[in-house]
Amino acid sequence: MANGGPVKHGYPHLETVRTAVTALYKRLSYDTVHTFAASMAPADVAFCDTDDLYLGAQRVARELVRHFRLPDARMIVSFREMEHAASVELAAGPEYFIELNDRFRTHRRDIGAALAHEVMHVYLHRLDLSFPGTRDNEILTDTATTYLGAGWLLLDAYREDASSSQKLGYLTPEEFGYVLAKRALVFGEDPATWFTSPQAYTAYTRGLARARDDERQPPLTAAGWAGRRRYAKDRRHAQDRAGTATPPSPEASYAFAPDGRGPLRVSFPCPTCHQRIRVPVRGRVRARCGLCRTVLECDT
Repeated sequence: MANGGPVKHGYPHLETVRTAVTALYKRLSYDTVHTFAASMAPADVAFCDTDDLYLGAQRVARELVRHFRLPDARMIVSFREMEHAASVELAAGPEYFIELNDRFRTHRRDIGAALAHEVMHVYLHRLDLSFPGTRDNEILTDTATTYLGAGWLLLDAYREDASSSQKLGYLTPEEFGYVLAKRALVFGEDPATWFTSPQAYTAYTRGLARARDDERQPPLTAAGWAGRRRYAKDRRHAQDRAGTATPPSPEASYAFAPDGRGPLRVSFPCPTCHQRIRVPVRGRVRARCGLCRTVLECDT
C-alpha cells in the first residue's frame, strides 16, 4: 500500500500479468470465466461515513463472497495497525479472518477495494491456484480480482496529487487499467463511469490503449503498416532458413518454426488470454483460440 509515498507507474509486471490471465482461463475454463460477466456494482460496496464500521465491513465482505461464489465462506473482519493494507488467514474454512489497516477506519470508501483482494486470496486458495514467490502470487491475486469483476475497486482507490498519494495492490495503476480493459473488451463493459478518482480514470485509458495494442500485433490482420512490414521481413528470413527455428525481431511477440509435415508455422500470443497459438504460414488464415475461444483473423 502506497500511503503518501511514491507510486510506481508503467508496466513492470506485464509478463506476469499476462501469464496470470492465461492461468485463470486454464484453471477455471472459458465457461466459468464467463459466469463473471457482470462486475461488482458500485452500490453493492458503497460505504458511507455514517455506516457502522464493523457492520458495514461485514456487509461489503458478504457482497464480495457472493460475487466470487463462495457461499460457504464467512469473512470475519477486524482492524489493527499494520504495514500493509490488509491480510487474511488462509485456513481450511469456512471462517476466514481478515485484518484491515487501521487507516480504513477513516477511509471507508476504500474498504471494498482492500476486501476484494483478500477475498480473492481465499478464492484462489480454494482453487489451489498460486504462483511461486510472494511477488508473483500477489500479482496473480490482483489480476484475478480485476479480471473477475472486482478489481475496478482497487484501481479507484488510487489517488495522487502534489502533496499526497494512495494506491492499493501490487500492480501499477496502468497495469490495473490494462487488466480492467482486457476484461472490458471481452465482456463489453464500460467501467469508466464507475471511477470516483480522476487519476484512476487516466490510468484506465492508458491501460485500454495498451490492451488495444495487443489486438494490432502481426500476424493479426489489424496490425499496422510498420508491424506488417517487420513481419514480412522476418517471414522472408525464416523461409530462407527453412528447417531451423528462426528468432524474430527483438520487439516481436511471434516466432517462426519449421514443421516437417507441412509449411512453415508461426506462433503468437492470443490477444485475449495470451495462450500461444500456432498456425501455418500460408496467407490469410482464420484461427480460433482453444482456450478462450476467440476467433482471430490472421495474415501469415
